[in-house]
Amino acid sequence: MGSIATVARQHGADQYTGTDDFAALLDSTLGSNTGFEGSVVSGRVSRIDDEFVVVDVGLKSEGRVPLKEFGAQEVKPGDVFDLFIERYEDKDGSIVLSREKARREEAWTALERAHEAQTRVNGIIHGRVKGGFTVDLGGATAFLPGSQVDIRPVRDVTPLMGMSQPFQILKMDRARGNIVVSRRAVLEETRAEQRSELIQGLKEGQILDGVVKNITDYGAFVDLGGVDGLLHVTDIAWRRINHPAEALTIGQPVRVQVIRFNSDTQRISLGMKQLETDPWEGVDVKYPPGIKVTGRVTNITDYGAFVELEPGVEGLVHVSEMSWTKKNAHPGKIVATSQEVEVMVLDVDASKRRISLGLKQVSRNPWEQFMDDHPVGSLVEGEIRNMTEFGLFVGLAPEIDGMVHMSDLSWDEPGELAMAKYNKGDIVKAKVLDVDVEKERISLGVKQLEEDPAAGVLDRVHKGMIVTCVITAVQTNGLEVKVDDVLTGFIRRAELARDKGDQRPDKFAVGEKIDAKITAVDRAARKLQLTVKGKEIDEDKQAMADFGSSDSGASLGDILGAAIRRRNQQAQSET
Repeated sequence: MGSIATVARQHGADQYTGTDDFAALLDSTLGSNTGFEGSVVSGRVSRIDDEFVVVDVGLKSEGRVPLKEFGAQEVKPGDVFDLFIERYEDKDGSIVLSREKARREEAWTALERAHEAQTRVNGIIHGRVKGGFTVDLGGATAFLPGSQVDIRPVRDVTPLMGMSQPFQILKMDRARGNIVVSRRAVLEETRAEQRSELIQGLKEGQILDGVVKNITDYGAFVDLGGVDGLLHVTDIAWRRINHPAEALTIGQPVRVQVIRFNSDTQRISLGMKQLETDPWEGVDVKYPPGIKVTGRVTNITDYGAFVELEPGVEGLVHVSEMSWTKKNAHPGKIVATSQEVEVMVLDVDASKRRISLGLKQVSRNPWEQFMDDHPVGSLVEGEIRNMTEFGLFVGLAPEIDGMVHMSDLSWDEPGELAMAKYNKGDIVKAKVLDVDVEKERISLGVKQLEEDPAAGVLDRVHKGMIVTCVITAVQTNGLEVKVDDVLTGFIRRAELARDKGDQRPDKFAVGEKIDAKITAVDRAARKLQLTVKGKEIDEDKQAMADFGSSDSGASLGDILGAAIRRRNQQAQSET
């Protein structure tokens, strides 16, 4: 693509000086196909006719250029431009020229040099196409893939359009007219330079400005200008943050402090809360134990609930301190996230940043309240809420139960028989026997509503006393008996007779009366331990004392016979 002079020299035209002679040479040598088509030549504007600019390019005919190809550029006679010869002669004998294609040829030549030298070129993003954008490189149109726009995905490219900015040429194919450029390569190269500069001057405690690049569950990555640092979720703010997205958004400008920097791995740990005053300073003075404060529930776990007393200061209400009565309830059943609650400060450890709070302590202990309202001996009434193998649970308040042990249901009947008379949901009256505030227990009694029928008998009986018993049950190991119809007793097999051969329970029958000696009295259980053997031994000793002596010469049989006769005579006289 040479100039007119170059083409002329190639055809030996240096000796011709006249235009006519030069034209004749061209006609005689090349005919109408001069070989100028596709060349770039310089031309001077002769005049402007309607929609065309007429240009003298030193050939036998003037050329025409569409005025619109000059765009907003002002054109006037005498101006000189480089023009592209599209066709040597059209039907009107004029040379068809193009200013736009000339600019494109110039641009391609310059771009090829830049591509070979791996230098950047300036361009303007001006349109969207499938898979990317079009870029004007000073006359040549290039393709910018969407992945090459920026280092990270860009949702809106509008702010980047219409402005001149550097690009790197990735690929060129002049034959096909294809150029692929990258803005990302330029940014990465710039970032690498900035990174190296930043790393060299980085130190712990340094305060930097950055942009949130990415957000994860455990923190956010901040672009510091060529290098990324990790802002952990615990270092975003003094207050509790469950997820970084609660406080940060991608693209948000932030000011951070370098907490840790490992020059070997080039890992940078950042913090935002370190730029603010620590709210835990003086917290032990501000929240002394015993004070009641209002806070907001920020988080609920299986072991309790966290309550924010002020931004950055939280305390834990342990599950054991949430309710006086709901012992096994999940904290989420008692409080809700964001709920305003009144709590009591139980303990403060400022060094460990821990505050123990109590929710139940802001209200009176219901067990103490019950003891004040219902002292021991008081009568109460309630519904049987539950029945177990050992007793009844009676509802005394919305969340307080008292227990009636089966032994406290009846004076006379065994516990199992007495319990069989009750059903869940029955209303019962009872007497308060004991209130243990510490163990949160209330003992009730039903039988205590009446006087103990055995009270009088228990006052009379004592150890060593001989009583008449009525046999109520015969067992292999002994006899169950009743004394005065109210006290129960038991005579073991070995205590049924003095002689071992007579120690047989089957010798006795239910309803039979028998005299026995009391060996033990259990006044609480209203039970007696008895012996027939002991009674007989005592009687033998007494007979010896009354009817015989060691020097009387009487045999044991004589003495016992006399004692028996005497006893029979007394019995006959009484009748």
